[in-house]
Amino acid sequence: MTADEPAALRDLALDVAREAAALVRERRVGGATVADTKSSSVDVVTEADRASEDLIRRRLLEARPDDSVVGEEGDDHSGPSGVRWVIDPIDGTVNYVYGLPEYAVSIGAEVAGATVAAVVLNAATGTEYVAARGLGSTRDGVALRVRPSPPLAQRLVLTGFGYRTDVRAGQAARVARLLPRVRDIRRMGSCALDLCHVAEGSADGYVEEGPNAWDWSAGSLVATEAGARFGLLPGGLAAELGETGRKVVIAAPADGWDDFVALLEECGFVGRNPPSEVE
Repeated sequence: MTADEPAALRDLALDVAREAAALVRERRVGGATVADTKSSSVDVVTEADRASEDLIRRRLLEARPDDSVVGEEGDDHSGPSGVRWVIDPIDGTVNYVYGLPEYAVSIGAEVAGATVAAVVLNAATGTEYVAARGLGSTRDGVALRVRPSPPLAQRLVLTGFGYRTDVRAGQAARVARLLPRVRDIRRMGSCALDLCHVAEGSADGYVEEGPNAWDWSAGSLVATEAGARFGLLPGGLAAELGETGRKVVIAAPADGWDDFVALLEECGFVGRNPPSEVE
């Protein structure tokens, strides 16, 4: 990869995300139509999810036909270039269905398993979070930087919940342990945007067990380029349920990472094995 390719991938992702976000907004006029469910009756897919992903895949492969593409709603496409696009056509679909303005088009470009370019575009508000590896991250063109970490008791933490009832019960128990130890907890409904909120200093940390790569690929780079650390660690709930493949996703400003992770271990979010990936 040449030195300027992350910027070129970022710019392509932004052009495509803008087009997809316009489609998503247009389809929201008059209400969103639920087309199907996935892991449970509350894990919904809309027609706009499918149309957005179809558009993103088509535009990316028109521009770069040798790339690979993986997305939430469609089949994987393999190409020989070494670049893999990881896309979520609407991250925060339930918010989209209910008209809550916290849902995003998320597009990340990976090389050798690491995200090198990213766009998370809030389709409801038009806010654009953009990053390229080594070149920083921005919100609507303005450079982002995490806020300095206050003491643990003064930190605002973002989280999310899965769709299976047993997973939700375990996550809720862990949140109940964490809540008295921090300033407060927010559940906004989009992993990608939660990571961007850490990047812009609207939150002091994020933790959730179970998000998929398309949920966090783009947002993780926005966060790390703004001075956060990001990690996929062994999940305490996964071990409890005997599901070794699921990880807990964590992001926090670098200066507050160690004590935040230690607190999450105490509250049962993180298992006791060494972390699998930390940036």
